[in-house]
Amino acid sequence: MTLLRETLPPDPLPPLREPPPRMRASDADREAVVRTLLDALARGLLTLDEGDERVAAAYAARYQDELPRLTADLPPAPAAASAPVAPGWRALALLAWLQVRTALIGLWRATRRVVRARPRLVVAVLAVLALLFLIAGTARGAGAGEGYGGHGSYGWDGGHGWHDHHHGDD
Repeated sequence: MTLLRETLPPDPLPPLREPPPRMRASDADREAVVRTLLDALARGLLTLDEGDERVAAAYAARYQDELPRLTADLPPAPAAASAPVAPGWRALALLAWLQVRTALIGLWRATRRVVRARPRLVVAVLAVLALLFLIAGTARGAGAGEGYGGHGSYGWDGGHGWHDHHHGDD
């Protein structure tokens, strides 16, 4: 009979082991599940009540094995497009040029309407502008003799006495 015992196959069931200890869920684990649930809400996969229920369960979960069931019936989120790329300088310059051009065209059209509606007003405004330019040019030209090497470099300073703009040792 000892022979029989030795020839019997070993026990088909391995000895029972203790299950591994449950792993605690971290805040990051819970937040990842909540982000997935909020995305599902935004895509219309869950109603507000379902989403609220599942989000509350995710925040209440103590162990990691409680979290997957909250998102198990949700399809994966669509693959996100590549991250947006900032435009280069050429694109920014083009946008700036288009804005300036649009503003100038708008100004031109408004000016044409005013010229057609009130030609006398336009002539008066142009005359005032021309007069202002003439006055500004004349005023600037009157003081042209002053400065280094000019007529006013050395001499009488309008009642304040003699002055010398040149302070070097020449």
